[in-house]
Amino acid sequence: MFGTSMRTLQRLLQRKHAVLGRASCSRLVLGIETSCDETGAAVLDETGAVLGESLHSQKEVHLRAGGIIPPLAQQLHREHIERVVREALERSGATPGQLAAVATTVKPGLALSLGVGLEFSRRFVRQHNKPFIPIHHMEAHALTVRMLRPVPFPFLVLLVSGGHSLLAVARGVDDFLLLGRTLDEAPGDTLDKVARRLSLIKHPLCSALSGGQAIELLAKDGDRKRFYLRTPMGQTYDCCFSFAGLRNQITTIIKKMEAEEGVEEGALLSGAKDVAAAAQHAVAAHLAKRTHRAVLFCQANNLLPSDDPTLVVSGGVASNEYIQKVLSIVAEATGLRLLRPPAGLCTDNGAMIAWNGVERLREGKGILPPDADVVYEPRAPLGDDITEQVRAAAIRLPPIRIKVEVL
Repeated sequence: MFGTSMRTLQRLLQRKHAVLGRASCSRLVLGIETSCDETGAAVLDETGAVLGESLHSQKEVHLRAGGIIPPLAQQLHREHIERVVREALERSGATPGQLAAVATTVKPGLALSLGVGLEFSRRFVRQHNKPFIPIHHMEAHALTVRMLRPVPFPFLVLLVSGGHSLLAVARGVDDFLLLGRTLDEAPGDTLDKVARRLSLIKHPLCSALSGGQAIELLAKDGDRKRFYLRTPMGQTYDCCFSFAGLRNQITTIIKKMEAEEGVEEGALLSGAKDVAAAAQHAVAAHLAKRTHRAVLFCQANNLLPSDDPTLVVSGGVASNEYIQKVLSIVAEATGLRLLRPPAGLCTDNGAMIAWNGVERLREGKGILPPDADVVYEPRAPLGDDITEQVRAAAIRLPPIRIKVEVL
């Protein structure tokens, strides 16, 4: 036992020495994320190595509350942000004085949550006299994959989460062409609302899962073909998304099932897994069709390289394996390489914010002095909007057979 303890200590010391060595020869960036319901912080070096990180999730609190409550999210961010940042720094072996800059999410997101991160960061950079890098949350999601492997610009990116969905061409660190965006609610929000309407929190397998996770789990044993759901915007030939109408279709099905089973709203339905499977497939099909059109638009307009074109999928919903498999079918059919960060980096975290800061620091873009006046922006578009050009192209899709084996 003593020998094992000594070997463990030696490994820890070796790791600490390696971290301190990197800290002394590489510029370090502290990333801070508070755009919604995750308080995250991480310290990265210029190679993308995560030297230290910490994350406080509010998922369980909001799950019990039936949805994200902004004032509660704000309170929890305030209670935990100082500890989370301190832990990230301690685990990195770096001091505030060794940081080259601090990067913080300032847009888009929940206003009350963004405000906490920005307020803390402004105090921090002034206290330690460090440059400040304001971060666009969706830009950070789009670039996360470059933290893990060399992905050259330009590439097509699909960002899907609880609060956002968009398609864009990433041409540079701060250079994006917006091809399509959600017109109402985001796919993650839709799946969460379907899960709440099905009362999946009462299901013994789903009580500790988010809505999207519960849908994915039950869908594995469900029959998606039991219910017919129209794919949204079938006659609109652009790359924008709409999920509110799809949710209404699902709600109608649930009400009919409740009547047939003679139960009140809030009871678990015997066919909940079939509803989950149908809902998940409909969301995946809608994402796939709009992405397919985006690929064809890019190919027609030479927006992607002919050699090894890439589709990057990121954001919380990207961690859904079924949706990822459906998108891989589109990528294979159109000759694109599909890349996705690991599930832990698809959801909100401090590492992706720090990496965005590293990329901007390298290129000298958006770096502000510590006393700069910065405001948060709950709503903020990404890049140059060319959605009207995409709509005007009116590209009709050739059929692609979507068949996914669910394990």
